[in-house]
Amino acid sequence: MKEIIAQINKIFENKVRLGIMSALMVNERIDFKELKSLLDITDGNLSSNASVLEKEKYIKIKKKFIGKKTSTIYSATTSGKDAFKVHLLALEMIIRNTLNK
Repeated sequence: MKEIIAQINKIFENKVRLGIMSALMVNERIDFKELKSLLDITDGNLSSNASVLEKEKYIKIKKKFIGKKTSTIYSATTSGKDAFKVHLLALEMIIRNTLNK
C-alpha cells in the first residue's frame, strides 16, 4: 500500500487543479472563460492554480490579444498527462483495495 500512496501527486490534491487537469485530459485545449465556467471558480482562483500547474510543467498557458482583449488558452503537456494518469491509477488502486476488503 505504501508504494501506491507514494504515487499520489500532491499537486493534484487540490480540487481546482484536479478539475483543470481533468478538463485538459478530455480537451486538447480550453480557454480561460470556458474553464472558469466549467469549474465555477473566480478568475483569481483559476489563475493561481493554473500557475502552479504551469510551474510544474504540467500545463502550457498561451496568451494572445484578440483586438484589445487578452485570450488565454490552456493545454496539458505530455509530462502533465503522464503524471495525472499515474495519480489517477494510484487512486483507482486504493479504491479497489478498499472495496475488496
